This record gives sequence, structure tokens and C-alpha cells, in this order.
Amino acid sequence: MDKSVFLEDMDAFAYREALASGEAMVLIPVGSLEQHGPHLPLGTDTLLSTHFAAAAARRLGALVAQPISYGYKSQQKSGGGNHLPGTTSLDGTSLIGMARNLAKSFLNQGVRHVVFVNGHFENYQFLYEGIDLALEELGIKPGAEQSVLLLSYWDFVSQDTLNLVYPDGFPGWEIEHGGVLETSLMLHLEPARVAMDRRVDGPAAVLPRFDRLPVVPERTPATGCLSSAAGSSAAKGELLYEQVVADLSLDLARELDREPARVPA
Repeated sequence: MDKSVFLEDMDAFAYREALASGEAMVLIPVGSLEQHGPHLPLGTDTLLSTHFAAAAARRLGALVAQPISYGYKSQQKSGGGNHLPGTTSLDGTSLIGMARNLAKSFLNQGVRHVVFVNGHFENYQFLYEGIDLALEELGIKPGAEQSVLLLSYWDFVSQDTLNLVYPDGFPGWEIEHGGVLETSLMLHLEPARVAMDRRVDGPAAVLPRFDRLPVVPERTPATGCLSSAAGSSAAKGELLYEQVVADLSLDLARELDREPARVPA
């Protein structure tokens, strides 16, 4: 059996040995507990970010921390809205605090590079703020050996892959919620958690170019999905996963001067 990359499976002394190299790299998956329609589980964002983090860690000789499983408030234009049952969120201050504390803790332990792997659209700027505050408090300035990287896995999906996954045209990242990309990835990575018999087809959500608060609930499709999952498949999920893992790992290797291993994702 391959050695686990997850910190939760390690004992403290094995972890101490990893830190002693001075090259330890820890990836932190970040997701949410958010409705993803009738066919996908509430933990979809966390599950996917964890899979991507683990695959990259295996290629880079890195470790994976336990995920941040709650995210910032779902937005009506990108996640259906925080008013929908099942969506259980943190406010911005809480998510900033979690990112700040985790970055500080790992850097103080001697981890050289911390990488947040985001899987929930609304999280990004709050993670950025938490990381920035941690670096400021630790006095880690530009040019330092230690660093923190922040990424969202979908930013590594290539245009060629999008063309293959969406032959009729890509609807856009904001409304890719419970749609083809997430459904296909889950069919490939976590098929037992997908209920395709409950998938509801329908047109993509049409939302205004502004946010109105409180939200107008009827503007969110009844399914909670912002685009249709019709056309999803495990084969598309495998294509997405393999391409993203390869490009994400290569980018991190180049940035952090590491040699990526040629291992299956």
C-alpha cells in the first residue's frame, strides 16, 4: 500500500522528521458545506479540493492537512445563495481567521511552503486576507524562503479541456455550480456519492449583473443548480482531473523548485 500523504494518518514523530528536512510542503484543501442540487452531496467542494490536493501532494512529495470544510457564504450568482437549506457557512472574519491561524501554525512549525487548494468560489479573497495577515504578523517579507500559495483548482482547466467537456460552449465559471464540471469530477472520483437519477435538467440561471440583499429567492433555480448537469460523465471527469492535476503539479514544481514525480493522479 502506498504511504499516505495525509497528516491525519501520520504520527507526530514522522511529521517531525519531515519538518527536519527544511523542505516540508503542506497543502490545505478548502471547501464548503453547500447545497449542490438533488444529485450531489453537500460536501462536494471539500471532497474535490481534497482529491486535487492529495494528487498534487503525491507528485510533489508533499503532505495534506485536514481540510477547511466550511466556506464563506454562498452567493446567489455563484452558488445558489446562503438562504438554501444545507448551505452552512462562515462569515468573512471567521474564514480569514482560520486561514491566518493555519498559515501561522504551519509556518511556525517550520513548513517551508503552505498551499491552500480552494474548491469553493466565494472563499478566495478571504483566504488571501488571512494569508496576508499571517505573513505580516510573522515578518515574512518578499524574498523570504518560506511562502504561502493560494489557488483554485478550476483555474488550471485548459481551454482545450473546456472545449471537450462543453462541446456546445462553456457557460462560465460563476454558474458552474452543480453542473457538468462538478458532476463529472464527482462521477470519476466519488461515484457512490452521485445520484444521477435525481439530476434535473434545465436552462442555466439568468441572474442580474448586481447583487440584491436580501436575496430574491425565486431568482435561484428550484434545483439550486445554476447550470444543467446534462452531458456529465465519468470520462469527462477523468479528463478534467488528469489535466488539472498534471498542470497544477507542474506549476507548483516550477514555482517551488521541486521535481514532480511521474505517478498516477
